[in-house]
Amino acid sequence: MKAAVYTRTGDKGTTGLYTGERVPKQSLRVEAYGTVDEITSALGLARANVQRDDVRETIYQVQKLLMSVMADVASLNLPEPYIKEEHVKLFEETIDKYDAMLQPLAHFLIPGDTVGAAALDIARTTTRRAERCLLRLAETEPVNPQVLICLNRLSDLCFILARVETEVA
Repeated sequence: MKAAVYTRTGDKGTTGLYTGERVPKQSLRVEAYGTVDEITSALGLARANVQRDDVRETIYQVQKLLMSVMADVASLNLPEPYIKEEHVKLFEETIDKYDAMLQPLAHFLIPGDTVGAAALDIARTTTRRAERCLLRLAETEPVNPQVLICLNRLSDLCFILARVETEVA
């Protein structure tokens, strides 16, 4: 027999964290990992619409990594965080690789030259919102600092990927 999608465990306004604790659905932690989930969806839209295969594959790899970001944010008292300095370095290397394809930026960009680039810009702004959510959370609860750095780099990567999608033939 197929399991039901609904569990009824959240009917009273709480949800379970990845590590099992129950918290209010309106908690900053839930808002933060929910916003990271929105990034994944925005990147899915981008991946479905970008023209470049290398950009599409990069987006897919980022989406997979965001599952670990969400698990990290949705956890309390982890023995070891999911997101580490090596993930930050991976983002930086990827940004550098794509940035090398571009001419220096000489003007402000207005999103919308292509559907894929516009979706990447939505992912960029959603990433900035997730970063702000996590910074608010970090004022009162522990947050893995590497997650914050990764999100900061991810917004830069989304910006660079949108430029590559638009400017590099």
